[in-house]
Formats: sequence, C-alpha cells, structure tokens
Amino acid sequence: MMNQAILDFAKQFRFTPKIENGPLRKYKKFIVAGMGGSHWSVDLIKCLLPELQISIHSDYGLPKYDLTKSLIIVSSYSGDTEESISVFHEAMERKLPVVAVTVGGQLLDLAKNSKIPYVQIPNTGIQPRSAIALSFMAMLKVMKQRELARQGAGLAKIIKPAEIEAAGKRLAGLLSGHVPIIYSSQTNYVLAHNWKIKFNETGKVPAFCNVFPELNHHEMTGFDVKDASRHLSEKFHFVFLKDDDDHPQVQKRMDITAKLYRDRNLPVEILMLQGQSRVEKMFSSLVLADWTAYHTGEGYGLETEQVPMVEEFKGLIQ
Repeated sequence: MMNQAILDFAKQFRFTPKIENGPLRKYKKFIVAGMGGSHWSVDLIKCLLPELQISIHSDYGLPKYDLTKSLIIVSSYSGDTEESISVFHEAMERKLPVVAVTVGGQLLDLAKNSKIPYVQIPNTGIQPRSAIALSFMAMLKVMKQRELARQGAGLAKIIKPAEIEAAGKRLAGLLSGHVPIIYSSQTNYVLAHNWKIKFNETGKVPAFCNVFPELNHHEMTGFDVKDASRHLSEKFHFVFLKDDDDHPQVQKRMDITAKLYRDRNLPVEILMLQGQSRVEKMFSSLVLADWTAYHTGEGYGLETEQVPMVEEFKGLIQ
C-alpha cells in the first residue's frame, strides 16, 4: 500500500549497498542511464554535489558526446527497462566501464553473466518512485561519496514521515479541484520536478513545474488574468518551494510573483523547506510531496500506488 510505503520511507536509509563483481575504482565522471524513478536519486546527488561531473541519459543507446574516463551507470529499478538495457548492450560492445544498479530482471542477469559490477537494490515490492532513498544510497556507493552516504544514513533517525502526513493532507485539501503548478529556484528544480511527478503518478492528476528566475521572463505573463481568459487560469493552484539558502533575489522574486498572482485571485501556497542540512531539507520536502499526492489521489477516489496507464503503454509498444 502506498501509505505504508511512505510511512516506512526513512527505513530505506538503513540500506548498506554492496558492489558485487568488484572492485570498482573511483571515477570523476559519470553517465547515468535511467528512466523515471531510476534516475531521480541521481538528480538529487547532482544538486547536493554540484562539483561532481554527472550526466543523466534518459534515452536509447549511449549519448553522442565524449565518454572518455566516464563510468556508465545503468540504472533500472525493474531491470527490464528497454532504454536502459540498450545502453548496457552498447556499453559492452564498446568495452566501456559499466556498472548496473537494479532490483533484478534482465539487467541483473546481464551483469552477472558478463561479470560486470552491480549493486542489487532490495526488492521490497514498492514502486520505483517510492524507493528513491534505496537508489540514493546505492548510487553514492558506486560514486564512492562516503560523506554524503553517512549523512544519508543519518536520515533514518531524522525523517519522521508520520509527523509530516497532516501537512500533506491539509495541502491536498487546499489543492482539491485544481491543477498543481510547482515553482522553485533553479537550484531546487529537482524538488519541483519530483513534486510534479508524484502528483502525476500517485495523485493521478495533471501537474506542472517551473523555476525562478526563468519563469519571470515568460510563463508568468500567461497568468496575467483577464476576463476573457479567466476560465483558463482558474483551475490552477500554485505551490512555491522556498528555501532560506536560495539567492536573495530569487526569494524576492518568489514573494513578488506570489503577490502578483494573488492580486489576480490565483491561489498560492508558499512552503519553506524544513531541515538542519541540505539533504534533510530535500528528503523532508519529498516526503511532504508523497503525502500530498497520496491524499490528492485518495480525495478523488483514485488508486494511488499502481500506474496502469504505464503498463498499458508497455503492452502496446512491445
């Protein structure tokens, strides 16, 4: 059940990954091939460790740019993602250094049979979007980022999902009947994007996201509500993810944009990121997103865990 997966989320940080078929030397450049939830943890790592050279590749085959001295990390939660499997095969053909991160499936079999290093994520039966902390710990092991892994492990005792549920349920109630639009700083884009996806996959509703300061140069003008277009704008509800660590001018832009929207009778909620550390802020926000999306789906009487349209699509594309 989705609600139990959220309640148990912090336990994922207890995961101690092990690299099989190792050892694996330390790299400075990483190409992470993965789709959907299989790369979201790396988006977080990129945000937390901007000094690392990490590229996300969400497509078939290998990217066309220079892969010299890069480790190819093929990430597929199920192990059967066709785009990721195609990357693995091409990396093997080109004799590039590659490592697999997966629960099982074809990718695990390929890694074992090819004697390629791999990290096996525990199969707890939860959806990929719910396993982001398991993937986070696995990726940090592969990238040999011990300090951030230590901080991550500490979140097992810090993050309290049950204490966050009430805030998520309240926000879901405010958003009821509206399409959520999530705004953040460019720095926190990974959070805004994850909030959007959780509304899509768990809440089963359309949702969108954008970032400051870019949105002040175009999207904002689409919400300069006039009588003739009011019916287009009245279905949206804005959620601003605000961070004390954001650039002062970005924080000022958020405040002014919120005022402009409210002056036009557009609903806006401003959420401050909560936590003593950057990593705590990010994962606490994601748990709040989980609860908000869960109660959004429940409020509409929708199934919140499975993604039947994705499965329908997979059946049609085979």
